[in-house]
Amino acid sequence: MIDIKFLRENPDIVKENIRKKFQEEKLALVDEVIALDAESRKAKQEGDNLRASKNKVSKEIGALMAQGKKAEAEEKKAEVAANAKRLAELEALEPQLQEKITKIMMVIPNLIDASVPIGRDDSENVEIEKYGEPAVPDFEVPYHADILNSINGLDKDAAGRTSGNGFYYLIGDAARIHSAMISYARDFMIDKGFTYCIPPFMIRSNVVNGVMSFAEMEAMMYKIEGEDLYLIGTSEHSMIGRFQGQIVTEANLPITMTSYSPCFRKEVGSHGIEERGVYRVHQFEKQEMVVLCKPEDSMDWYNKMWSYTVEFFRSLDVPVRTLECCSGDLADLKVKSCDIEAWSPRQQKYFEVGSCSTLGDAQARRLGIRTKGENGTYYVHTLNNTVLATPRGLIAFLENNVNADGSISIPEALRPYMGGKDRILPGGAR
Repeated sequence: MIDIKFLRENPDIVKENIRKKFQEEKLALVDEVIALDAESRKAKQEGDNLRASKNKVSKEIGALMAQGKKAEAEEKKAEVAANAKRLAELEALEPQLQEKITKIMMVIPNLIDASVPIGRDDSENVEIEKYGEPAVPDFEVPYHADILNSINGLDKDAAGRTSGNGFYYLIGDAARIHSAMISYARDFMIDKGFTYCIPPFMIRSNVVNGVMSFAEMEAMMYKIEGEDLYLIGTSEHSMIGRFQGQIVTEANLPITMTSYSPCFRKEVGSHGIEERGVYRVHQFEKQEMVVLCKPEDSMDWYNKMWSYTVEFFRSLDVPVRTLECCSGDLADLKVKSCDIEAWSPRQQKYFEVGSCSTLGDAQARRLGIRTKGENGTYYVHTLNNTVLATPRGLIAFLENNVNADGSISIPEALRPYMGGKDRILPGGAR
């Protein structure tokens, strides 16, 4: 959410930013919110003046009564009564205007960074760099569900009976690889100096509204019926919400955290839920990284964070690339974002396994997360990035580590979490 003072003083910059995001339908909102803001400030000023006048006249009434000037005192009382009626009207009007302003400000997109490429949608995202050789083996790489089935590791049929489409059972070595990757991702980030956290897996609506747009919430999140609670779609939501309404100590910045959670998503949209495999599902697990920092440090942290995910996947022998998200593909709260995509030797193309974003002070402004320094109180910047989201990360691992004989090689980094195994054989063989 943009600072209302900045919008008031720089409407043309805000409008140009809206055009860069190809959201021309929102241009009129800038003028509308400026008019409402002017009305709100005028109402507040009038209210403040009436309150000051009331205090002044009340003292005058006391003085007149003490002098025996009852008639004049009654005239002053009538003035106070008339002002009180108007003050009551203003006090009712002020929150109404503020609610309208907030509602509009919540849908005006955040200012994107000058380095963000301008484009209409994800088809215009820009490749930044490749890491590792995107090789194609001399044998046909099986579909990931077939690899999992070959080690007796996947049961979608039973999950369909218990839970419906978009769910799955991982079994045996498949489940063990999954857990090993999550555990390794946790320790990988702890070794980077991040504090490990397990957050609540449900959050209240005020936190939801603080970390994402209403449209995103409707498309993503499951609501708990009869309660003001939502299942999280990513642990970033509850991790940022942890600091709601707080003034964090500036000396403690940056706050660097890595969090584990299950994630639950409706996955509403044209892409649909994958019938056979586990690429797009309603439930998955994730290791996330979240940073709260000073504004001047946010871009440095952004670059560190995506590089950690690249390093993580390369340690698992998975080639990856980074892809700069264009203006039209950025969610409204984001200042800058890049996707980390893993190489699929089966499809001979890359697919998304993570996303790194800096949101400036937008989430902090919505949630009231501030810090206090030498120059006063200010909003912190928030950033988030996927270390590992699995089973999508599991798919990348399987495709890049399966062998011609159907066995799966275990990279050295994962072996401590797999009981020292360096290979998994098909058919559950030992």
